[in-house]
Amino acid sequence: MYTLFAIPNCDTVKKARTWLAEHAVSYQFHDYKKQGIDRATIEHWLTQKNWEELVNRAGTTWKKLPDGEKPTDAEGAIRLMLEKPSVIRRPLIESDGQVVALGFKADDYDTVFAG
Repeated sequence: MYTLFAIPNCDTVKKARTWLAEHAVSYQFHDYKKQGIDRATIEHWLTQKNWEELVNRAGTTWKKLPDGEKPTDAEGAIRLMLEKPSVIRRPLIESDGQVVALGFKADDYDTVFAG
C-alpha cells in the first residue's frame, strides 16, 4: 500500500492524484494540514533523501521565509518541516517505509508504478 504525503490544494498534488486515479493505483492520503508530521517520519525520510531534496524551495512557504529562517543543515530543515509542513516537497509517496516518489513527473510515475 502506498501513502501519499501532501496537502490537498497543491496543484502538483492534484496532478499526481489524477495520474494515480487514472492508473488505478490505490493509496492512503496523509494530509499535512490535518494530520501533521512527526520528527521520526522526517528523520526516516532523511535516511533515504537528503534534506535539500525534501525541502521545496520553489514553493510559496519557502519564498516567504526570511533568509535567517532558511535552514543550512539537516537539523534546521527538520525543525522547519515540523513547524511548516507545507515546505516539504510534495507529493512524497512512501511504500513499506521507502520513499518511492518525490514530486510529480508522469514519466517517473510510469516507472515507479509499472506493473
